[in-house]
Amino acid sequence: MTEPELNKCVAIIGAGLIGCSWAALFMKHGWDVTIWDRTPDVYEHVSDKITRALADLENLHVSKSETGSFTLCDKLHVAISDVAYVQENISENLNVKHTLFAELDKHVAPSVPIASSTTAYTWSDLFSGCVHQDRFLIAHPFNPPHLIPLVELSGHYDPVLVQATEIYEGLGRVVISLKKEAPGHIANRLAAALWREAVHLMKEGVADVRDIDNALVHGPGLRWATIGPSLAYHLGGGDGGISAYFKHLGKSQEKRWDTLGTPKLDEATVQMLVDIIEREYGNQSSSELAKKRDQDLIGILKSRKEKP
Repeated sequence: MTEPELNKCVAIIGAGLIGCSWAALFMKHGWDVTIWDRTPDVYEHVSDKITRALADLENLHVSKSETGSFTLCDKLHVAISDVAYVQENISENLNVKHTLFAELDKHVAPSVPIASSTTAYTWSDLFSGCVHQDRFLIAHPFNPPHLIPLVELSGHYDPVLVQATEIYEGLGRVVISLKKEAPGHIANRLAAALWREAVHLMKEGVADVRDIDNALVHGPGLRWATIGPSLAYHLGGGDGGISAYFKHLGKSQEKRWDTLGTPKLDEATVQMLVDIIEREYGNQSSSELAKKRDQDLIGILKSRKEKP
């Protein structure tokens, strides 16, 4: 007896940068996509965003059998009917998300998982008031989702997490799961710790923003594209591994930890960062900078032979 084919229809809720990136990724892997946004004015830009993301994926891919389609929906109930999965990507406004998830919980078929791309909130923040809590999960991507493989999962019901893992791995994603809730999940907490120190170095006048960015891009960033920080320090100990590292360099590491900064994003600091960053990078539009970023990401992924 043959297994029934998966209903490869997904609802993308929220048609901004993240939503359109997700839509292109699902489409490239043969899913049909319905898209709904509470501000329909964004619909005029959706086709261009998806087309650009599909072109990125075409640059990376051995062609898939058939690319799925997308449909823009004026009504939420139309977007979520007869789908096998829901991926939410609306703005990080907790009250608005609660209202949306209550609607989704009421009208999406009970067997369909509902995932949020949230960066800021935990599972408890978003879903503790839902009636059918088991089918809700966080599936946080790194921007842009169609290129960066990471998806971080957080949920309370193992069968739904297994189902979601199978879906994202089918999209070529690298899936990790949180064992407990943490604001910002894993990757953004690591990124936040790094940027906090970058802000501290700027405030203290240690270096300018371009040199700080270059220090990462042309130094540890290259290493981190192949191994994580714990493995990097293990290798830093040579043949003796992490034990040798702590024996010979542990005190110097602790000294650095003791002097790491803890800046606050007060009004003066925010204005300083705006002035510095816009002065350094403001001569190019955000779209130009993002295009260059994505071209470089494609080059890195090709070198790693990873295909979203």
